[in-house]
Amino acid sequence: MRALAKLLWIEVKLFAREPIAVVFAFAFPLVVLLVLAGVFGSKPNADFGGVAGIDYYVPGYLAVVIASVGLIALPVHLASLRERGVLRRLRASSVSMTSVLAAQTAVHVTMAALGGAVLLAAASLVYEVHAPASIAGVALGFATGALSFVALGLLLGSLAPTARAAQAIGLVLFFPMWLLSGAGPPRAVMTQTMRELSDILPLTRVVTAIQQPWLGTGSNLSELVVLSVLFAAAVALTAWTNTEGAPSLASLRRRPA
Repeated sequence: MRALAKLLWIEVKLFAREPIAVVFAFAFPLVVLLVLAGVFGSKPNADFGGVAGIDYYVPGYLAVVIASVGLIALPVHLASLRERGVLRRLRASSVSMTSVLAAQTAVHVTMAALGGAVLLAAASLVYEVHAPASIAGVALGFATGALSFVALGLLLGSLAPTARAAQAIGLVLFFPMWLLSGAGPPRAVMTQTMRELSDILPLTRVVTAIQQPWLGTGSNLSELVVLSVLFAAAVALTAWTNTEGAPSLASLRRRPA
């Protein structure tokens, strides 16, 4: 238990030293949210389902914080640890990979929650943000989304051969999801093709899982089920890729042609 606590504290400090992690978890979602809220204002808008732009975008950007941590911060960090031989040294020190992954999960879910709290506090200071219709529903949607995307981040970090590759993969996944999930342009103004693409994106599920209980527009049960399946699949694949002898992109990269 003491070793795990020490590992957790080290991971927190390492997270704080990663500029890209801090920027995408804390600064990027907040800046974009404030800009969009300033553009669309606090009056009801038909494109947002009859709610104000700020009330539509605040729960949406809680999901963006989750995606930033899961797709960018975590994969880069985990791939960097492996690339620098840190994971190998931890194994040699009798620290199991399960403990490492558990620490990564705890730290990055906590950072997502902290990033969400900063976003809510700042948005509430600048704009009149209405309270969620269901705080419990929002909390459940946020927690399920955070766990699913952190699990996805662990999988990406386990597969990526280098930290630079993890960063590239994460950014390529993040920006289309951000723009098409409803956290960018509202789905009401998207083309049919864009909406069809949006429907298959995991981040759309997180946005909806948080928005619906926040706005009181319906049940987010289907989104929670999909995100739970994503979490279970990502955990299983991550466990498999971190077993001895399992193939990975990193190992394939070192194989001779």
